[in-house]
Amino acid sequence: ALEGELERALREVADVPAGVAPQDVPATLFAMTADDGGPGGLATHMARRADVDQFRELVVHRSVYHLKEADPHTWAIPRLAGTVKAALVEIQADEYGGGRPERMHAALFARTMRHLGLDDTYGRYVDDVPATTLVGSTAMGLFGLNRRLVGAVVGHLAAFEMTSSLPNRRYGAGMRRLGFDRDATWFFDEHVEADAVHEQVAAHDLAGGFVRQHPGRVDEVLLGAAAGLALDDVAGGHLLASWEAGRSSLHDG
Repeated sequence: ALEGELERALREVADVPAGVAPQDVPATLFAMTADDGGPGGLATHMARRADVDQFRELVVHRSVYHLKEADPHTWAIPRLAGTVKAALVEIQADEYGGGRPERMHAALFARTMRHLGLDDTYGRYVDDVPATTLVGSTAMGLFGLNRRLVGAVVGHLAAFEMTSSLPNRRYGAGMRRLGFDRDATWFFDEHVEADAVHEQVAAHDLAGGFVRQHPGRVDEVLLGAAAGLALDDVAGGHLLASWEAGRSSLHDG
């Protein structure tokens, strides 16, 4: 029942382009994500104006997902086939550190948390973040756990990778501005390089490949992308609005 309510809400907020042909899906995804900064206003604020306390809050919000990166998308692997499965495995292998546990993105994020004086225990801050943060992670689970929505997982991951490189460059720059070293910014720096490659694989081989195999599921792929972008805007907007009002973005602020 709860999943049904969430899915209906996601379909209402997702701005899904209509009438897109399968061969146009990669170009459509690039158009949807062209001006996104995760959102851009938040990334720019972190690079230029954020203080250490605001970085701590950002990382607390992001810990809900990044300490389990990239598990929700991995559920799609056994539900895909051929080159599309291979594309997802290629992306996920990098997310999990290429077999080196210390390079797993979740482990890198935990390092950043420790540099900021935060507890890197998984789920530690779930009760401190609002629904605007929790819904993003919950939507990933919704898409990943329902076989009928595997196309949405594909679209969500594609948009996720295609809007990662620039914001992470800005987050890393912001932390360096505040005096943090390369070990503290390793997570962000890693995503600048990795996701510049991932976005091409995700758009063309993953999403493009999926709709070549399943031409009737274009809308499902674009739903996942559009929902992810909309939820990122909501989450980032909450942080900026809170800080502009002079208050914490967390429940315990």
